[in-house]
Amino acid sequence: MSNNPLSPHLQIYKWHISSLLSISHRIVGVLNFLAIIMICLWFIFLSLDSSNFEVTKDFLNSIYGKFLTVSLIWSFSFHILNEIRHLFWDMGYGFDLKISKITGLFVIIGSFILCATIYLIGKNLFI
Repeated sequence: MSNNPLSPHLQIYKWHISSLLSISHRIVGVLNFLAIIMICLWFIFLSLDSSNFEVTKDFLNSIYGKFLTVSLIWSFSFHILNEIRHLFWDMGYGFDLKISKITGLFVIIGSFILCATIYLIGKNLFI
């Protein structure tokens, strides 16, 4: 019996953008699921006592609140754009290696652009 591995080790495996996006999509999906639960609980908490609004406002204006807001916006943006990419794959488009790389880069770059756009629109609306 050979001592060779049955599958490639991570040290020699060359990562592709599609595999990285697939793993990231799954992780972000779980995080978004947990975030939606926390947001719902947060709204319930706010509806119970009106004095909680001031605490929430102070938190959201802090550096931690802004980081959490931007992180959530990015994770939802990334997940939405990657899901649109998957919808095109479900329809049979975009399986070519070149197109797959282009759409993968579009998802990554587009998620940051969409995140910045949503954050700036929200910031200007609620000032």
